[in-house]
Amino acid sequence: MFARLIVLTVANLSIHLTVFCGHGHVNEKIVHNKAHRTIAITVQNGDMKMLIDYSKGCSIKRLSIKGKNTLSPSGVVTGIKGSNIVYTSEKLSDSPLVQINNNVINISRINYGEDISIQETWIFEVEEEGITWELRRSYADSFDAEEMYFPKWNFADLSVWKGGIIDNGGMVWCKYLKNINDSYGVHTGGTTYWNDSSGDGLSIQGIGLAGTQIASQYSHSPQGEFTCTQFVTNTSLTQRHHLNRFVSKKPNVFAPFKVEKGEISARFTIKYIDYFKLYDRGDLKTINAAAVRELLNTTARYGVVDNNIVGGNGWLTNWKCIHEPFFAQIATALADSNYTKNLSSTLDQERDMAILPDGRVLSRWHNEPGDEIPGTYNATGYYEAMWGYTVDSQTGYVINVCEQFDNTGDVKWLEGHKKSCESALNWLIRRDENNNGIFEMVNRNIAEKKASDWIDIVWAGYENAFVNAQMYAALQKWVECERILGDHDAAKRYRQIALRLKNAFNRPVEEGGFWSEEKKQYIYWRDDDGSIHGDNLVTPVNFMAIGFDICDDPRRIKNIVEQIEKRTSAENLFHWPLCFDSFREEEVHRNNWPFPKYENGDIFPTWGYLGVRSYVKYDKQLALKYVSNLLHQYEQDGLSSQRYSRTTGKGLGTDILSGICTGITALYTDIYGIRPRWNRLVITPGLTKELDGTKFSYPMRNNRYDILLYHNQYNVSDGFHSVTSNSSFGISSSGDELRFFPGDQDTAFLSVKRQDSKNASLNISQWDDDGITFILKDADQYYLALNGLQPSSDFSVSIGKTKQKMRSGENGALTFKVLLKKNMIIRIVKL
Repeated sequence: MFARLIVLTVANLSIHLTVFCGHGHVNEKIVHNKAHRTIAITVQNGDMKMLIDYSKGCSIKRLSIKGKNTLSPSGVVTGIKGSNIVYTSEKLSDSPLVQINNNVINISRINYGEDISIQETWIFEVEEEGITWELRRSYADSFDAEEMYFPKWNFADLSVWKGGIIDNGGMVWCKYLKNINDSYGVHTGGTTYWNDSSGDGLSIQGIGLAGTQIASQYSHSPQGEFTCTQFVTNTSLTQRHHLNRFVSKKPNVFAPFKVEKGEISARFTIKYIDYFKLYDRGDLKTINAAAVRELLNTTARYGVVDNNIVGGNGWLTNWKCIHEPFFAQIATALADSNYTKNLSSTLDQERDMAILPDGRVLSRWHNEPGDEIPGTYNATGYYEAMWGYTVDSQTGYVINVCEQFDNTGDVKWLEGHKKSCESALNWLIRRDENNNGIFEMVNRNIAEKKASDWIDIVWAGYENAFVNAQMYAALQKWVECERILGDHDAAKRYRQIALRLKNAFNRPVEEGGFWSEEKKQYIYWRDDDGSIHGDNLVTPVNFMAIGFDICDDPRRIKNIVEQIEKRTSAENLFHWPLCFDSFREEEVHRNNWPFPKYENGDIFPTWGYLGVRSYVKYDKQLALKYVSNLLHQYEQDGLSSQRYSRTTGKGLGTDILSGICTGITALYTDIYGIRPRWNRLVITPGLTKELDGTKFSYPMRNNRYDILLYHNQYNVSDGFHSVTSNSSFGISSSGDELRFFPGDQDTAFLSVKRQDSKNASLNISQWDDDGITFILKDADQYYLALNGLQPSSDFSVSIGKTKQKMRSGENGALTFKVLLKKNMIIRIVKL
């Protein structure tokens, strides 16, 4: 590409027009009006325009997207605020100096301040697909500051954008900044703003340079604007009000800070985005793809409080519950590398700050004391919940680590959690005081009036099915991690403990287990005196038993799901309640009385993913109904509630729960069957015929998979190789090698390479005990290897009409080179 600078002079009006020539379709321009002291920039074929005004001060006066100015009259300014002073680039001590060289605009001598001397240089680089703004600032002295504009973006009002997707995976939802001076702050610098009506978006990605830290505060200004104030400092900012990231009716989230003498700078990449295209969820057939997109970009992301705090509550209430096992599930559905990265660092922080030396995992993080068991809250914000020792934080932490490892494939990261996961599991394993294979809670009976899990004002204790079902899942998942890490002794130990737990869990209540044959359900808990509690069809308990595979008895699954469906339909509920019948009054806190109220009968969609997963195992069509119901509810109210009333169906609770989105994460994991694994992508769909032809792209690590699903056939392409099969499979590729894994395992697989490193198109029609049958679409010479076969065994290998006997190696691999015609059938049978 080359650029020509054309200078037109008319009287005292000078226009500098930079025309970019290259690729035959770009005509970007810079117009410098010296008379009016403005610089107009047009990029992206006119989709974004910027007007810089240095006639009185220096600011960005207009930032137009598709012809509509998004800014208030205040525009975009820089500045600093002390305890009694405010200096901004709107009032300068000198006239700015403008230099334009090809596509670079350099505005220097932006000097302001009286007691404090500030000098700035703004450098704009105009590219074909956006504008890069480097903001350099020099301080003459060190001083204490209250606030900084580096810069401050003043959007016209809170209706310009629905919200902004933040580069830590979270989001700011404008409707949650409902009061003047409501403010939410995070320790990062990138935001993608979007309008869900027009599909127009604005991406502003800021980074601090030379080791500096960047932070952003989103606010509802006294002028009714939606503002984003950015800070660039030498050290990370702390919070002004306890650990609050959100404050209501207060203008500042961040504490005062020290400004150091010297230079500091940041870079902002600004561009228009087609939001509908960038966040396209594909062709989902009868599923409302737009509602899926919006729910995941709002409700699901709202649980990100800040860097290192990814949760299922949200930033309005500054809460995160470690005893929730579904954050990695949300990461799977979002498929956003920023969210995934932040979740990894969140789990790192919890390992380092929330796990006690004996392995106990503190259950919650909150911005300030008041919800804790006395003496457990510390400066990091982690603590034990006042309602009791919620033991499911042990299992929640481990499950999230295991599933996050599948999302990332980062073995080194997993190694960093080996000791902490073993410690968390061992803490609970040691609690089997009666050696019956079931793990006991800290509280022993209802007389203590303490909780032991997420349902925190129901007095479940001692032997708790809710926690033990999760423990089984945590053990099973951790066994696989130990295998991958090469610790086979640990894997064997945890596998044996899991099997013993499964056997004990499924025994009838009369024999010490949790299954009630009389009521055809799993009971919730047993007190230390042997009394049975929670036989009122508690949905999370029964869904966990099925969804976490500790119950794999088809008869029991049928009995549970049919009961739940019959009663849900009879009440015409859009989602399952926490329980169908009332607890006894002595089993619950007074806030749960009378039934149905709060955790004693209201609807909590937080556990929806386990409901969908359980239903898929019995009736896929019914499972799909609840996904659609949740999407419909989102369209009504944004799922901006903690729970829903059993009697009125209305949203309730000020503690809005991001985890309410999990029914939609199950759309991806359990209906579309998207299951990332550490070394492959696995597809295990639970589709109904009405979803035939579902098509979407799924980004995972460094690949983007194009997925086409029918109820009886699945196709996945990574943009180079392609696999089609009529049953579940895994796919991975490295360069010119394609690997196909039958089912959800990684010991048996087919490796395919074409001559001259060409792409391969593979169709697998059979892989079972009776044989392996597949077709390679294109005629060519191939290098094939089947791994995980019985070692040193004879096989019949049919290629088209020819047949030969081959023998597998001692490692169980069968390798051969073959010249194939187009669509030639290959069949391998053990002799």
